[in-house]
Amino acid sequence: MRFLIVLLALAVAAVVAVLLMYAFADRSSGGRAALERGARWEAHTEASGGVTAVVVRQVARDDAGGVLAEFGRQTVATIPDGDPEWEERYHEAMAAARSRVAALDSEAN
Repeated sequence: MRFLIVLLALAVAAVVAVLLMYAFADRSSGGRAALERGARWEAHTEASGGVTAVVVRQVARDDAGGVLAEFGRQTVATIPDGDPEWEERYHEAMAAARSRVAALDSEAN
């Protein structure tokens, strides 16, 4: 009889654990959806491995301006750091990135 009580208690604990897991999973996916609704497209520059990349990314930010999550990314251009026309190519890539941000924002609205 004691064995059945312990078995029943374990079954109840397992059901409670699964229900809690589903409850928190729904909240986190709802939180992610809320973050994604507030996300904005922005031009961004990354430099690593001797290459500068100009990208457009969709990010959600906190009140202090920190990135909370990134939902999308498109590479506009990659420029080798030793390129003699680096400055000109960088400015052209940033102009293209800003234009793409405007287009993506207009599609979203």
